[in-house]
Amino acid sequence: MSKNKVTIMKVCFTANGTTLDALMEERFGRAPYFVIVESETESFEAIKNPYADGGGGVGPKAAQVLIANNVKALISGQVGGNAQEVLAAAGIEMYTYRAVGSVKDALDQFTKNMLARSG
Repeated sequence: MSKNKVTIMKVCFTANGTTLDALMEERFGRAPYFVIVESETESFEAIKNPYADGGGGVGPKAAQVLIANNVKALISGQVGGNAQEVLAAAGIEMYTYRAVGSVKDALDQFTKNMLARSG
C-alpha cells in the first residue's frame, strides 16, 4: 500500500461546529460550517455557511465560498450534482466521508489517503 504524503493544501470539511472536534455534517450545501484546514500545519478557520438555511440551489452557491477561500479539496458525505460541477470546474477535489466522526477524524483519514475520491 502506498504511503504517499498528501500534497499541502487547504482542505474543507463540512461540519456542525467551528472546531476540529466538531462532528462532520453529511450534506455539503446545508452544512452549518465549513472548517478549512491547512493540511500541513493543521491550522484552521471555520466559516459559517451563509446558504445552509437557504431555498433550493444552495450547493453551487456554497461551492463559491470554497472557491473564494482557495480550497483545493472538499471532504463531505454527499455533494449534489450541480455543486459537483462547480467544484470540479474549479479544480477542487472531492472526497467522501460517511462515518460518524469529528473533523479531526476525517482529517486523519484524509492525510492517510484512506478516503475515496468522489465527483
